[in-house]
Amino acid sequence: MTDGYGIPLGRVLAGANRHDSPLLAPILDLLEHLGPLPDDITVHLDAGYDSDKTRTELAARHLHGRIAHKGEKAPIQASERWHVERTHAWQNAFHRLARCYERRATVANAFFDLADTIITVRSLIRRAWTTHRWDDRPKRRP
Repeated sequence: MTDGYGIPLGRVLAGANRHDSPLLAPILDLLEHLGPLPDDITVHLDAGYDSDKTRTELAARHLHGRIAHKGEKAPIQASERWHVERTHAWQNAFHRLARCYERRATVANAFFDLADTIITVRSLIRRAWTTHRWDDRPKRRP
């Protein structure tokens, strides 16, 4: 789960080759730990979530969902999903996470926490570089 800028907000670990839709309820449960949220949250989901069960789960939580439809080309519908995909690519850049051989979930979560911290700090620095100005600011990015 990420915010609109791709900053990781939470995750649910699961084994490889598992379908995403059973993990929707646990990931939406993580929203409660984020504190007060805006009233108009839009959840962008890929075509793997295109089912009535998903729509019922979102409606029960009073969330608006934009779900890609099965059988349609992804680039047309993936207007807001690229933030999540970009975050996945950033996480995969940490090769320890791309192929995780850890048996304990706490160790895998620790590696993801470290990677998500680095991703968040890099994102905040990148955003601050373009939004904040000061007199002795370096002329180019390092």
